[in-house]
Amino acid sequence: MLLLKPAVAAAALAYSAHAWLPANDKIRGVGIGGLFVFEPWMDWQEWADIGCEGQQSEFDCVMNTGQDRSDAAFREHWENWINADDLDEMVSFGLNTIRIPLGYWLKEDLVDSSEHFPRGGLEFLTRFVGLASDRGLYIILDLHGGPGAQEPWQPFTGQIVEWVGFYNDYNYGRAVEWLSWMTEIVHTTHEYRNVGMIQLLNEPFGWGQAVDSLRSTFYVNAYNGIREVEKSLGVASNDELHVMMMSSNWGTGDPTEFLGDATSLAFDDHRYLRWDGDVPLSHEGYIYTSCYDDRNAETPTIVGEWSIAVADEVQDTPDWDPNTQQDFYRQWFAAQVQTYEKGLGWLFWTWKVNQGVYGWTSEDVAAHHGGQYRWSYRDSVAAGVISRNLDEVANSSVCRDLE
Repeated sequence: MLLLKPAVAAAALAYSAHAWLPANDKIRGVGIGGLFVFEPWMDWQEWADIGCEGQQSEFDCVMNTGQDRSDAAFREHWENWINADDLDEMVSFGLNTIRIPLGYWLKEDLVDSSEHFPRGGLEFLTRFVGLASDRGLYIILDLHGGPGAQEPWQPFTGQIVEWVGFYNDYNYGRAVEWLSWMTEIVHTTHEYRNVGMIQLLNEPFGWGQAVDSLRSTFYVNAYNGIREVEKSLGVASNDELHVMMMSSNWGTGDPTEFLGDATSLAFDDHRYLRWDGDVPLSHEGYIYTSCYDDRNAETPTIVGEWSIAVADEVQDTPDWDPNTQQDFYRQWFAAQVQTYEKGLGWLFWTWKVNQGVYGWTSEDVAAHHGGQYRWSYRDSVAAGVISRNLDEVANSSVCRDLE
C-alpha cells in the first residue's frame, strides 16, 4: 500500500494530505495517455468522433473546426474516454500510480490569441484526480505540452510545429506560471490530495543551445517557482511535491547541474526498445537487453514510459505476431518490470489504445496484426500477456534464467 503524508495543520492547507513515494512497494502504474492531451494514433475513431478527423493535433482541430464546437466535443471526450470504471480496473490489476499528461492550455489565460486549444479541461481534471485519490492511487501530473512546443512534429505537445518555440524566456515564463498555478491547486484542493509529484516537462528537445537553457534557466526557474508557492502556503518540507525531470538517459544532460541543493527530486526515463537500433531483432535479443538494461543514471528514477511494442520492420511478421507470440510478450514484459524495479518503478505507456483506422469496428481492431495490446495495458491484461499478479511477474525467473 502507498503511505499517505499526514495532513498539514495550516488552515490554508486544510485539504493537503499528499502521498509519499511508495515505501516498501515500487511504483507500478500507467500513463493516462490521450485523455487531456490527445494523440490521434491512440484512437482514430474517437478522434473522428470528436470532430477532428484529418487534423494532426488538438491545436489544428480547434483552429479548423471552431472553438465552441470543439469545446463541447472535448468535454464529452474528457467525461467518458477514461473514467471511474477504468480506475477501478487499474486498482484490480495491482497498479498503484498514474501519470497524467497535461497541456499548458489547461490554464486558459496563458493561451495567446494566435493559439487554439479546447477549453474547460480543469473541471474534468479535478474530477478525475478526485476519483483517483478516492481509490488510493498515487498521482503524477506531467506538463506534457509546453508553450510553443518543446519537440517538433509531435502531437503530444498539442500542436504540430516544424521549429520548436518553447526555448525562450517568454515561453519559459508561461510554463513556470503554469507549474506554480498547478502547485497551488494541488496544495489547496481536496481532490488533488494524492498528487505527490509534478513533472516540469515531458521529452524536451535533445541538443544545442535549447538543452543548455533548459537546464540553466527553465529547470531552475520552474523548481524555484514551485517551492516559492509552497513556502507562501506554509507547506512543510516533508509535504512538498516531488519535482520530476527527464533523466540524463534522455540525452539532455545532467538535469541537476544548476539546481544546487534542490530537494525532493525524481527522474523520468523513457525506454522504447523498438526505436533502439542497437538491440538485436530477436526475442532473445529483446529479453536479454531488458534484463541487463541499466536505467538508473540518477536516483530515484522512474521509467515513466515504455511498452511492449517492437520495431516497425518486424512488428507485422509471423515471429512477432501478438496473436500467436503471447509467451514472448509475457516474458519481455516481465524482464522490463524486473529491471525497472531496480529503480523506483515504472509507468507503462499507456492505459488504453484502440489502434486502427477511421471506420474500423472494434472487431477490426482486435483482428489487426499491428497488435494494439502492445501499447495498451488494459488490452495486454485481457490478452493474458500481463498478469494481474505483479508480484509474481517481478519474481519470475525470466532474467535469472539468463545467468
